[in-house]
Amino acid sequence: MPPRPGGPGRPPRPAAAPAAAAEPLAPLPSPVPAAESDPSRWGRVDEDGTVHLVTPDGDRAVGSWQAGEPAEGLAHFARRFDDLRAEAELLAARVAGGGDPKQTLSSAKALRDGLDEAAVVGDVAGLRARLDEIVAGAEAAVEAARSARDAQRAAAVARKEALAAEAEELAGEATQWKQAGDRFKAILEEWRTIRGIDRKVDEQLWKRFSRAREAFNRRRGSHFADLDRQRAGAKAYKQELVDEAEKLVSSDDWGPTAARFRDLMAEWKAAGRAQKDADDALWQRFRTAQDTFFHRRSEVFAERDAEFAANAEAKKALLVEAERIDVSDPTAARAALRMVQERWEEIGKVPRDDIRPLESRLRAVEERVREAADRQWRRTDPEAEARVAQFRERVAQFEAQAEKARTAGDRRRAEQAEAQAATWREWLATAEQAVQHR
Repeated sequence: MPPRPGGPGRPPRPAAAPAAAAEPLAPLPSPVPAAESDPSRWGRVDEDGTVHLVTPDGDRAVGSWQAGEPAEGLAHFARRFDDLRAEAELLAARVAGGGDPKQTLSSAKALRDGLDEAAVVGDVAGLRARLDEIVAGAEAAVEAARSARDAQRAAAVARKEALAAEAEELAGEATQWKQAGDRFKAILEEWRTIRGIDRKVDEQLWKRFSRAREAFNRRRGSHFADLDRQRAGAKAYKQELVDEAEKLVSSDDWGPTAARFRDLMAEWKAAGRAQKDADDALWQRFRTAQDTFFHRRSEVFAERDAEFAANAEAKKALLVEAERIDVSDPTAARAALRMVQERWEEIGKVPRDDIRPLESRLRAVEERVREAADRQWRRTDPEAEARVAQFRERVAQFEAQAEKARTAGDRRRAEQAEAQAATWREWLATAEQAVQHR
C-alpha cells in the first residue's frame, strides 16, 4: 500500500526571471545534513503511526505512517525535507546566478514561512537559517536591481532629454534640410530603442520631440514652398530670355547682337534655378540659339577675313608700285599718286592688324610726293625771285654810292655806303640760297 502522507503540502516552486545579480551566497552550512543519513536524529514515529519532527522547541506532529516499518516512515519524511533543502539551494543559485531577485525573494519567503507547517523530518532550524541567508541575498539583489533600474531609467531620461534638445535646436536653426531630415529619422529610430522610463516622463519628452519635429517640418515646408515660387519665377523669366535669344538668331547686326547675347547670359545666371527638368530644357534652347548665332557670325567673319586678307595683299602690291613713283617730276608724281589712292580705296578693307602698317607706308609715299611739289613751287615762286632781284639792285646802289663818295674824297660816306652794301649782299646770298635749294 502506498504511503499516505499527512499535513500541509509544499508551496509551488517559483519560476526564475531575469533580474539584477546579487552577491553569490555561501553553500548550505554543513550543520544542516541530509535527513536520509540519520532520520531518527530529527524525528520519531509513535506506536499509532504518528510521525513527529524533533525540534529544540519541542516535537511537532508532521504526518502519519501506516504503510510499513517506522524507519521507512522517517525516511519518507526525510526525503521531503531533502526536497525542501534542494529547493532552497536552487533559489540560492538563482540569486547568485542573476535570476529574477524579486520572484526569488517571494519564493524564499514563502518557503521559509511554510517551514512551521512543513510535513518533513530534518534540520528545519538549519534550513530556516539558510533561507534567512537566501532572503537577505535576494533582498540585496532586489535593491541592486532597483538601483540598476533607477540608474538605467536616469540614463534613458537623460538620453531622451538630449535627443529632444537636439531636435529643438534642429527645428530652430537647421538649414541643411536633407541632413537635418535624416538626423530626425535617426533620432526617432534611437528614441524607439530607449525604454524603462516612467510613462508620464516619457510622454512629456515625446511631446518635446514631436513639437520640435513638427516645427522643423513646417519650416522646411515653408522653405521649399518659397523655393518653388522662386523656381516658378525663374522659369518664367528664363522663358522670356529664351524667346528673345531665339529671335536674335537670324540677326546680321553682329556687334550689338553679340553684346545683347552677353547681357542675356548675365541675366540668365542672375535669374536663379528653375526645376531641374525645366531648367535643363530651357538652357538647351538658350544655348542652341546662342551657338547658332555665333556660328553664323563666325562663318561670315571667316569669309570677311579671307576677303580682307586678299585686300591686304593687293594693297601691299599697290604700295610697292607707289613707292617706285619718280618724284623728279612733281606734276607726274602727283598724278600717279592720285591713281594709287583711287585704286587703294577701291580695294577695300584689310585686317585690323594690317591697317596701321599699310597706312603708314602710303602716308610715307604721299609725304615724299608732297615735298617734291613744295620744292618745285618754291623754285618758281615769283616773290622769291623778285626779292633776289631787289637785293641785287640795292647792293648795286650802295656800291655805286661808295664809289662816288671815294671819288669825291668823302671817306666817311664811302665807308657807310660800303657797310650798307655788305649787309644787303648778305641778304642777297641768303635769298639766292633759298631759291637754289627749293
